[in-house]
Amino acid sequence: MIFFILLAASGAAAATGVLFKPGAWYVALQKPSFTPPNWAFPLVWTALYILMALAGARAAFAGGPLLGLAMALWALQIALNTLWTPVFFGAHRIRLGMVIISIMWITIAILMGVLWQIDWLAGMLFVPYLAWVTVAAALNGSIWRNNPDALRS
Repeated sequence: MIFFILLAASGAAAATGVLFKPGAWYVALQKPSFTPPNWAFPLVWTALYILMALAGARAAFAGGPLLGLAMALWALQIALNTLWTPVFFGAHRIRLGMVIISIMWITIAILMGVLWQIDWLAGMLFVPYLAWVTVAAALNGSIWRNNPDALRS
């Protein structure tokens, strides 16, 4: 049951991608050469959301003294994940998006370590997510640097 609850939370984060699409503003931005193709984003995010829910469910099943911390960090990272899309794509706030994704990256890294202590496989299931958010943060940073006229205060 916990898997489906965490998957539903992930689905709420995913819904922001439907509500706040990249659109013409994003297409016009100067992006780095390592920008993934547009078709990759929904495929990768779908897989990552499933892995995140599975990791959280494994940790919940394993239990232990760090479970409360793990679930709090899990909730924080999904909240930040949910917030980033409307800030970046909806409000076009590139700098604020960079702040959010940086905090998200730190939260995911800490969560991964906590999960590893609860259930090593749960920790490993977060490795692809941290890797993808690393790419997304580098992309956000590059867009920030290369598009000074697109910045909003």
